[in-house]
Amino acid sequence: MTIEQTAPAAAPEEKKGPRRKVELQRYALLVAWIGLLVIFSILMPQTFASTANFTNMLGSQSVLLIISLALLTPLRAGDYDLSAASTLTLSAMTTAVLNVRAEMPIVVAILGGLGVGLLIGFVNGWIVVTFEIDPFIVTLGMGTVAAGLVFGISSSQTITGLSQGWSDAVVNRAILGLPNVFFYALVLCLVLWYVFEFTPLGQRLLFVGQNREMARLNGVNVEAVRWGALTFSGLLAGLAGVMYGATLGGADPTSGSSFLLPAFAACFLGSTAFRIGRFNPWGTLVAVYFLITGITGLQLLGAQNYVQQLFYGGALVLAVVLSKLVRKRQARASAQRSAG
Repeated sequence: MTIEQTAPAAAPEEKKGPRRKVELQRYALLVAWIGLLVIFSILMPQTFASTANFTNMLGSQSVLLIISLALLTPLRAGDYDLSAASTLTLSAMTTAVLNVRAEMPIVVAILGGLGVGLLIGFVNGWIVVTFEIDPFIVTLGMGTVAAGLVFGISSSQTITGLSQGWSDAVVNRAILGLPNVFFYALVLCLVLWYVFEFTPLGQRLLFVGQNREMARLNGVNVEAVRWGALTFSGLLAGLAGVMYGATLGGADPTSGSSFLLPAFAACFLGSTAFRIGRFNPWGTLVAVYFLITGITGLQLLGAQNYVQQLFYGGALVLAVVLSKLVRKRQARASAQRSAG
């Protein structure tokens, strides 16, 4: 009788160390970001630590944050969307063409840009689910198609003169010194966090991403979840595109392609924070600003522009490795609990 009473009391003590370690790991990326901010602020108090620099870093990466959030939903379901950056560019260009060249109202142009993103996402999901083709191949091909359409509808030219009212609503008006687009991205983070953590849809996405066959055996419509995730990714990429058009005051046929690598780096790096081993919006937000903090600090110290590619590429490789290690550790821990 004594053994039965004391055994449960001893268990929490044995788990306290590992639990504390996990808690520390959850906030490691946030601590690293804060550390970078402190270090660069000490090294360059007049430039890096200025209000203008912080405002620029937070505001300038809002479109990157939105496109990163677009990738989260299919990643959560175990799929990749390599068409997101091209979808962003096509959406921005469609908005500009409709508003500037076709002289349509900006609301109609924005709906056109969003519709293009939704259509690309829908087609991606349909091909992947109907023909059971690897989404890596499908979205890569659709991204190439979208890139071709951009050059076709723009005649390979940059289009400027997008509605000033739309640019004002997105970037020219500010709250607490930060452009509105930053707060739009913040609200989107909040919405995705709620869906992922507190709704059946969020749990189904996670279940499908972890084990599709098990999810199917438990009554989850795996095909519908994957199709919906890719469709939603296209819609958010379209949203990022219309926001990007507002920041540029038009559209450039090539500039959007630079978003893909940092977006994936942010998603994978973010999966090592807060909800370890899971793609999550708050981790992605911290990862986006961790990356831009490092790049900005190094450039202000005199590093060449190519440091941006090195930083993003290195961060992506490191994030994928860390994510893989975390998932293996979780699998071993789950197996040990089952065996115990």
